[in-house]
Amino acid sequence: MRLINLNAGRFTPLLKILPFVILALIYWIAADARHALNPEDKLLPTFEAIGDAIKIMVMEPDELTGEPILYTDTVASLSRIAQGLGIATIIGLIFGIVQGTLPLFRALLSPFSAAISLIPPIAILPILLIIFGLDESAKVALIVIGVAPFLVRDTQQYSMELSEELLIKVQTLGASTWQIILRVVLPHVMPRLLDALRLSLGAAWLFLITAEAIASSEGLGYRIFLMRRYMEMDVILPYVAWITLLAFVMDWSLAVIIRKVFPWYRKEKK
Repeated sequence: MRLINLNAGRFTPLLKILPFVILALIYWIAADARHALNPEDKLLPTFEAIGDAIKIMVMEPDELTGEPILYTDTVASLSRIAQGLGIATIIGLIFGIVQGTLPLFRALLSPFSAAISLIPPIAILPILLIIFGLDESAKVALIVIGVAPFLVRDTQQYSMELSEELLIKVQTLGASTWQIILRVVLPHVMPRLLDALRLSLGAAWLFLITAEAIASSEGLGYRIFLMRRYMEMDVILPYVAWITLLAFVMDWSLAVIIRKVFPWYRKEKK
């Protein structure tokens, strides 16, 4: 039997967790080996040290808010990324549909959108800090500028893939431009927009952490770069794992929404 035809079958759950188990085992062996040579080693903290650090982050109150440090950082970061992705999604939906559906606006805006999408968002962070200062606006704006152009171009492309025959039929039935956009184009592009949003999550977290590292007094990115100064890997590693888990939950939630609200979308792509 060829490898290309083999299916995991009932072993699928086991195979999904196996890489994580192997990675944890490798880390455990490496950390024990380093600490056997140097008990003060900070590069690879033991699981016990990581557990103690997590306990402090969960139990120790923040000086400003009085809440646990991990809670304060998580709420701050999630608030920023939710605002940034929310605004970016609205921009991507509106301009993507307009550019993909209306040829006049496509000719006017499409080259501009393409040019904006080529600007490295990190490069304009200093400009945002000058304009908005160290306030939340600069961090949210960086996420919007980094994610929105991609959503606009992807939504535009998908809008343009609508069958020309379908558009002619609905116009023959008397549908106006607004009716076509709201009843035909919008339902068509919504699942694709959410799919594109899933693909943007990694970039959005990158922009957020970068902004928090440079100009913030709370947040997951701020805490990681603060602990970097003291080589506190027992804090940095759990924070990285926590960010990964949050991003995974966001991705999974969007996938569930697509599957439940737009069940035809996955079937159409097969």
